[in-house]
Amino acid sequence: MSSSNQGSKGEAEGVRLQKVLASAGFGSRRKCEELIDSGRVSVDGRVIKHQGVRVRPESVVIRVDGQRISVPTGTVVLALNKPLGVLTAMSDDRGRPCVGDLIADSEYGIGSGLNQLFHVGRLDADTEGLLILTNDGDLSHLLTHPSFGVSKTYVAGVRGVMKPGDLKRLKQGVKVDDKAVEVSSVKLLDTNSTGSLVELTIHEGRNRIVRRLFAELGYPVESLMRTEFGSVSLRRLRSGGIRSLSEQEVTRLMDAAEAPNSKS
Repeated sequence: MSSSNQGSKGEAEGVRLQKVLASAGFGSRRKCEELIDSGRVSVDGRVIKHQGVRVRPESVVIRVDGQRISVPTGTVVLALNKPLGVLTAMSDDRGRPCVGDLIADSEYGIGSGLNQLFHVGRLDADTEGLLILTNDGDLSHLLTHPSFGVSKTYVAGVRGVMKPGDLKRLKQGVKVDDKAVEVSSVKLLDTNSTGSLVELTIHEGRNRIVRRLFAELGYPVESLMRTEFGSVSLRRLRSGGIRSLSEQEVTRLMDAAEAPNSKS
């Protein structure tokens, strides 16, 4: 990408410049933002003095104080539809099926990449659905740290016919361990004489929080699937399937985590 088109297409695509600088070893994103503000950073010969610029690191020349920087390459971000009974782990010394087995048996397990990948957060063995894997520690931190509040959407099959009043209680905030769980949306998808299917979106990742949340209301969870993580959804990814996220999807994930008031 040349400097001539960086301000148009580059603004909508690519990686934030401060993240590239951080990945190259110039400190925290805040420190890298200060480098940009002070006019010490150039992209393809053009000095950058404002935030929000995106670049394709592999196709531009980035300099700090006139010195070209070396940009790490090979970032991998994957979406996996974790099946039931599979541990969220890259290996297991007891030989139980785990996420690492699925990666090793896929096209993404070729070469040394498996040793560098790690899961972003986790899903219990008895929970299925969307799991993000990456070798980018900065991205993983953005997606999992409580202060960023990236949303996660689940579909839960619960025992019992859920009452409208309990749906309202979920939206208002039910306490688990004396702390209210913020539910940004909740929807009753289906119901029969013995159970209900409920979709809800939350912003935290406490251990087994969805199951504990429904238990507080007297509805044991019998099945649970995570369908969305931030702006990424399962779409038509089959159980056990893996796909690489596009650059645009990764960008949207980072934007969701970095946006002010992301928990609102």
